[in-house]
Amino acid sequence: MTGLIIAVLLLGIGGALYFLVFRRQTTESLEDRLDEMAALGKTISLEELELSQPFQERVIVPMLESLAKFAQKFTPQSNLEAAKKQIALAGLSHQIKPAQFFGARLGAALLIGGLGILLATSAGDSPLYQRLLMPVGGLALGYFLPVLLLSSKISRRQEDVLKALPDALDLLTICVEAGLGFDGAMSKVAEKWDNELSLAFTQAVQEMQLGKLRREALRAMAESLDVSDVTSFVAAIVQADQLGVSMAKVMRIQSEQMRMKRRQRAEEKARQAPVKIMIPLVFFIFPTILIVLLGPAALQIKNSGALSAF
Repeated sequence: MTGLIIAVLLLGIGGALYFLVFRRQTTESLEDRLDEMAALGKTISLEELELSQPFQERVIVPMLESLAKFAQKFTPQSNLEAAKKQIALAGLSHQIKPAQFFGARLGAALLIGGLGILLATSAGDSPLYQRLLMPVGGLALGYFLPVLLLSSKISRRQEDVLKALPDALDLLTICVEAGLGFDGAMSKVAEKWDNELSLAFTQAVQEMQLGKLRREALRAMAESLDVSDVTSFVAAIVQADQLGVSMAKVMRIQSEQMRMKRRQRAEEKARQAPVKIMIPLVFFIFPTILIVLLGPAALQIKNSGALSAF
């Protein structure tokens, strides 16, 4: 009974922490709702709008935010900085903060750990080490699961950038040769597409419009993506800008190199395909073929009684 109560508490705390972390991605701010009301011609004060919110938004969420701030005090600054960098590489800087990410890890650990306790209490006939392994394994899995998901998001984002980079450089080159400046060409590319690279271009252009130097904005963009091809492209652009070399010529050379690298990566993956297909082929396809081909013969031999002679 005690294990069941603990499991329910852990499930509740874990679910609340997950609600705290991910609710910002789906809910509007009070100011946005006030603007919407004003556009509709309705007059409502901020206090009335706050009172009109659900109970969890007015009471539970502020309490959980206070707990998150309290937990942040005991988190090493180096861990927060590392989490901030990983979140930036995943392109989620505007959606989740480092403290919220650690809250998500804690919530997942409590959630899956609570499920492990439920499984351990229901499996009363199992050995003791198995019942202990379920909650401990659940806690470990829940704590590291957000890290794995974040790493997967980073890999997908970097792969999308690599695929879109050669076409983006071609469009940049065309725009520059047509008379646009480099900043205007980046804006044009950002308008034409809706992918991770165009979002990075948009952020870099906005930073340059706010007064940031072009080389600093481009280097910050390269750091936020952490893709070697983007880093080499930014280095070439910065060097051409400093030396006064033709920007269009540099971008055309970079575009050809990026296309060649993309073709080489495709050829490399094509060469790896026969090796990767061996695992499903040996463990799934071959046994199925053997069962289909030899199964009827084995049944006939069994029914004929030929095995009884031996």
